[in-house]
Amino acid sequence: MNRNEFLAALDEMLELDPGTLKGGETLDEIDSWDSLAVISFIALVDEKFNTVVAGEDLAKAKTVDDLLALVSDHVTA
Repeated sequence: MNRNEFLAALDEMLELDPGTLKGGETLDEIDSWDSLAVISFIALVDEKFNTVVAGEDLAKAKTVDDLLALVSDHVTA
């Protein structure tokens, strides 16, 4: 999965229009980023990459780029 595909998956997960997310967005500014979205993100990462994101690391994420950094070993440029 590349960066654009991952952003598209996040768009879909957050029920945003395709192409909305570019990476620099602050999670607090995304209306649909809430506790359910956090759980959905964990499930997305598990499903797509068969890996677990540590809750401690996820709690530190402030931007979409931070989310990408959590899965950088699995996402190509």
